[in-house]
Amino acid sequence: MSERPLAERLGYYLLKKVNKAVREYELIGDGDRIVVAVSGGGDSLSLLQLLQMRRRSAPEKYDLIAVHVYDDARPDERLHKDLEDWFQAKGVEYAFASLEVPTDEPRPLTCFRCAWHRRKALFLAADRLNCNKVAFGHHADDVAETALLNLFYSGRLESMEPRVEFFGGKITVIRPLVYVPKKELTRFAQAGGFPPPPSRCPNSLTSKRARMQAILRELEKDYRGASSNLLRALRRAKGVRKK
Repeated sequence: MSERPLAERLGYYLLKKVNKAVREYELIGDGDRIVVAVSGGGDSLSLLQLLQMRRRSAPEKYDLIAVHVYDDARPDERLHKDLEDWFQAKGVEYAFASLEVPTDEPRPLTCFRCAWHRRKALFLAADRLNCNKVAFGHHADDVAETALLNLFYSGRLESMEPRVEFFGGKITVIRPLVYVPKKELTRFAQAGGFPPPPSRCPNSLTSKRARMQAILRELEKDYRGASSNLLRALRRAKGVRKK
């Protein structure tokens, strides 16, 4: 019997952490229709691939629809075509949604406003596609960085929630990768043969989040468990118990 491809072996390893998050936070239920927010980067494509793999043995039956939000003001035709070809090759249901920004809003958008408009486009797409959940590819590093941001700039030990309900529970945001480190997702993406990622946001190297990334990298040089300890502190603060 031939050995499984590297991407599949890595995927089943990562699914242990995905399943842990699903159990502890009750992220996926039977009959869910889930929009997977796909930026075109390795994290979001990894999330889509992992949730697809998970359907083979998961106790819940759920549908996945990949949604990519594009900016009419800065079109990336190469990314659009690459993603469409990849979705079709994988047999993934998909849709594209426009980033609808008022004409009087200044460009370029701030990080906050860009994220706000993209989330609005995803919520509208979820409603149009009769989906009750929106899945984001935020991983363990994102959670740790957000915790530092809130601690330093707001004085709160809080971070991204793995599950948040909006509009009276009509749409629920879920983050199944909260226990998966970035470096493990990077390796999975490299083995997965994903399309080339989109061009990097010009604000990505100078934002507050970039500063938190640099701080965590320095901390990890002295103690490799620094990020893990921060995540454990968050879980204890929230009273999360293992399931």
